[in-house]
Amino acid sequence: MDTILSPLYYAVSWIIVQFHSFYSLIFNANSGAAWGLSIVSLVVLIRICLIPLFVKQIKSTRNMQALQPKMKAIQERYKSDKQRQSEEMMKLYKESGTNPLSSCLPILAQSPFFISLYQVLSHIAQNKTVGFIDPTLLASAQKAHIFGAPLAAKFMDTPSKIEALGASVTDVRVVTVIMIILMSASQFYTQRQLMTKNVDLTVKTPFMQQQKMLMYVFPVMFAVFGINFPVGVLVYWLTTNVWTMGQQMYVIRRNPTPGSKAFTDRQERLRAQGKLVESPAEIAAKKAAEDARQNRQQPKRQTKAKRQTGATAPAGAAGNRTRATSSAGADDASEESTAQDDKGKGGASAKGGAASGSRNTKSGQRKGQQRPKHPSKK
Repeated sequence: MDTILSPLYYAVSWIIVQFHSFYSLIFNANSGAAWGLSIVSLVVLIRICLIPLFVKQIKSTRNMQALQPKMKAIQERYKSDKQRQSEEMMKLYKESGTNPLSSCLPILAQSPFFISLYQVLSHIAQNKTVGFIDPTLLASAQKAHIFGAPLAAKFMDTPSKIEALGASVTDVRVVTVIMIILMSASQFYTQRQLMTKNVDLTVKTPFMQQQKMLMYVFPVMFAVFGINFPVGVLVYWLTTNVWTMGQQMYVIRRNPTPGSKAFTDRQERLRAQGKLVESPAEIAAKKAAEDARQNRQQPKRQTKAKRQTGATAPAGAAGNRTRATSSAGADDASEESTAQDDKGKGGASAKGGAASGSRNTKSGQRKGQQRPKHPSKK
């Protein structure tokens, strides 16, 4: 491995030496501040160079999330034919312009630098020169301590090895444990922030479950592997996590995923600032929805007795109206018949018929709904 990564050893050691020369003008050349800030500056430089890859990662992640329903449909359709399934997947990636490996590019790109830094610090711990770290710089690096822990010390190192670096076992283990906890916590928060704020909640896909699982897996991995990392590597990885967390917070605030909670919050901020101009159709649709919501009233719940009374009352009223109509019709018919008889019999009979009709009408009013008798049947 040393032969393959030897050029990277020189590159990483040269960058560290240059930053160390600069910080030596401010701090003691043998101090942990000078060497620790050199490692932090190495991380910042690498991450700045990886920003284009980070942008690709964001786009690829969003595209993969949008393609999850189609990918699941292909898997279900060709679950018995793996070759056809792979062909259809590649065709889908090509049509959508998505590269599944793009989401892993930043990690893959910085992995060689991480391994190279690990090897450089291991050489320092073994009192070996590497790259541009000459014997003078090697002695200076071995004297550098961060809160009492040497840059090349590990949590699992033996007491004799730690004492050879001029430190105590307690200092080394306390510092490494705190840094491992911070490293795992920053990784967890970064992943949780992505899941809770920057995921399209309108699309339920297995991709969300995978991200949720990684939210718990990655911190555990850092905690397990962290005990075998030198303090300098822990500084490197903690700085990387903090950078990633800040970078993601900026992206979520400025360019959130459409449909996510962060996207809704950003739209509200722009609307409040007057920077978001909505179309008249959208405004009318929102107003109509709000009016419908306000005007919508739930019917009051009635007891069983009220429901039965309400059902019976209309039927009784209808019956009364029917009987009243029938009575009125009978009265009209009787009056017309009386008038015709009176015309046929003459004026004298008209007076008797009128008197009889009057008596029958009064009798009908007294008896209620009884039909009056015809005058001729008196």
